[in-house]
Amino acid sequence: MQRSSTLAALAITASLVAAPAFATGLATCDSGPESTWQPQSKLQELLTQKGWTVRQIKVDGGCYEVYALDENGKRVEAYFHPRTLEAVPTK
Repeated sequence: MQRSSTLAALAITASLVAAPAFATGLATCDSGPESTWQPQSKLQELLTQKGWTVRQIKVDGGCYEVYALDENGKRVEAYFHPRTLEAVPTK
């Protein structure tokens, strides 16, 4: 009984540790180390200048994933390369 409880605890811990590594799969970026990335604040500034209202920026699949309203007020989920800040096509 003790052994099965220990194995179950290890399995749960392993799944929790690995969970943040999974991406949504909509886009992936070969972005290299985070020390080479441009700051999210720069991306937010560029998008704001285009008329977007940025709600959230997070990292997903090595890309910056942006939730925003575009210049027409339409909801947008877009991906940008963290080094170049160029838009990344989604699948």
